Order: sequence, then structure tokens, then C-alpha cells
Amino acid sequence: MRKLSPIHGKDLVRILCNKFGFQAIRQKGSHVTLTNDTIYVTVPLKEIRVGLLGVILRDCNIPREEFLKEV
Repeated sequence: MRKLSPIHGKDLVRILCNKFGFQAIRQKGSHVTLTNDTIYVTVPLKEIRVGLLGVILRDCNIPREEFLKEV
């Protein structure tokens, strides 16, 4: 199994919106709030390290293996 690696926030937003059905509902400063009508998650538009990436994926109910297929 591959490990998670740091990713830029813009890339994460693009992946979550295009592959996992999330949509951006607002942006305030350097943070974008995404939703899929049941889950709300805020993603910073900077480099996201592995720890925060794991927390965001857990909050979105996305398994790591499924996310790594899309990266």
C-alpha cells in the first residue's frame, strides 16, 4: 500500500470535486468550504501535510486506498 504524501490544497479541492462528488460552496480568504449535501469540510489553499490530509479524508469518509487511486 502506498503512503499519503503532501498535496497542495487546490489539487485536493479539484480531486474532491471531480472524483468524489463534492462542490465548493464558499471561499473565505485562503480556505474553501466543500460539501456533498451531508458532509461539510474546509480545505486550506496551501500545502497540506499528511496529518491534515488524513483528517480531511476521514471527515469526508473516503478510504485512503480509494483516494490514492485518484491521485
